[in-house]
Amino acid sequence: MTPASRFSYLFIVAVIVVAGATHLATPLLTVLFSYFALRKLYFRKRKWLSIILFLVILLGTLYGFGYLIRQAFIAFPKIATESIPPMIAYAQSHGIELPFSDLESLKAATLDMIKDEFLFVGNFARAATRQFVFGLVGIVVAVSLFLNPRIQKLPSEPKDPNLFTAVTDEIKIRFRLFYESFETVMGAQLLISGINTLLTAIFVLAVSLKYRTLVVGLTFLCGLLPIVGNLISNSVIVGIAITISPRIAIAALIFLVVLHKLEYFLNSKIIGDRIKNPVWLTLLALIIGERFMGIPGMILAPVVLHYIKVEASRLRPPDAAPANDHD
Repeated sequence: MTPASRFSYLFIVAVIVVAGATHLATPLLTVLFSYFALRKLYFRKRKWLSIILFLVILLGTLYGFGYLIRQAFIAFPKIATESIPPMIAYAQSHGIELPFSDLESLKAATLDMIKDEFLFVGNFARAATRQFVFGLVGIVVAVSLFLNPRIQKLPSEPKDPNLFTAVTDEIKIRFRLFYESFETVMGAQLLISGINTLLTAIFVLAVSLKYRTLVVGLTFLCGLLPIVGNLISNSVIVGIAITISPRIAIAALIFLVVLHKLEYFLNSKIIGDRIKNPVWLTLLALIIGERFMGIPGMILAPVVLHYIKVEASRLRPPDAAPANDHD
């Protein structure tokens, strides 16, 4: 391994660590998602058309996300009010101890969990504004990379190999492989989430579940989080179903179990051996990612795992026989 190659590995590790330590995971994730969308919309060598389509889709996504948040603020208190009493009664009748005894104690427990994150409304507003600005910066960076991904060379740079060109070429390889890992993982995850959302929407319409828009939107968004996302959306669906009747709640639970088994099949067929990792390793990565970067870290964790696998597959052990290496 050349010194330039070693430096490139240290550089990309430093970028990921600094992004987590300085709370810049949101713009990093925004750059990746935006560049991913721009590349998917690129056709017939008309980048300006791809950017226009991307901006239209982005505005529609922001509007839909804002609508979903408004619906969540309206629906979640109603869902809690209607679903918590039946759950408490069921738990008490079966001798199950819960960390709350009524709706008010649940509210108090929830507030205790989030008080360290947002003590005042002003803190929440400032955090939301900061993340929004970071998102805009990430979009601008992604568009700039899409228009011109090349690194500017020095005008007086000689044609002979030098340290600057060697380092920049190696860094480009590292980031290209990292983006390809993101494209592979997120592309498959989006497809699986879309299929799960479609099947969930059919079930929601079939049983006339309340808060349909919220359930469908939440299912898609949570589908971007491996394993944990399904637990979140499934809990909401069962919580809503139990407010209708125990029979609907049992039907929802059975449906979600079947859908969960189907997801294993989808993962094996859509993702395959390219990014398949043991469940314990994925869970460990999710925990580390959440502690290091929060929700963006949970999204990036499978990407980093796949990237490590790709890079490790390219490297040869020191005692291996020499072979042609096209880096």
